Amino acid sequence: MPRTALLIVDLFSRFDFPDGPQLAPLAFKAAKKARQIRDAFDEKQWPVIYANDNFGDWKCGFHQLAEVCRHTEGPSGGIARLLFPGPDHYTVLKPKHSAFLATPLAVLLAKLDVGSLVLAGMALDSCIIATAIDANSREFSTVVVSDATACLPLRRPSALTLLRSTGGVQVRTTRVLLRSLESGHDRQAGQPTS
Repeated sequence: MPRTALLIVDLFSRFDFPDGPQLAPLAFKAAKKARQIRDAFDEKQWPVIYANDNFGDWKCGFHQLAEVCRHTEGPSGGIARLLFPGPDHYTVLKPKHSAFLATPLAVLLAKLDVGSLVLAGMALDSCIIATAIDANSREFSTVVVSDATACLPLRRPSALTLLRSTGGVQVRTTRVLLRSLESGHDRQAGQPTS
């Protein structure tokens, strides 16, 4: 039976872009929720995959990028220390918004026999939406965890409305997702098992 994977998108950041300082504390809050979900997936030995922007540095590997963030002050370092990938986690660098665009993510998911994705990270209004729509178009059952995503406050309502209106992406809170995982409705990220 296909597995469920957690995909953590773009939470490793230096926040050195316009709106970065405003987004940083929101990302740290989302990272705390993502860590709760990651712990639940680790406990079940389900795949955890990080997909992150490469900051335009085509010579940098994922762990190098994460190390730079981990040794940075403020939210960047706090997030990196909270979510630094473990030895059983997978990593993918992405050049654009969607974690699927020009990356090996689809091949990795096939090798891991993944049929469902749970998405957390930033930015809800761009990278999360692009990844969720791409996941749905590839016929993955997709859940976006609303409180485990970061977004500028004025953009959040329309982003969530767009996701809900697709009909192919479910939006849940961390609490609801974790409760469904604990209750056995966990095979398809909250869908009842057969």
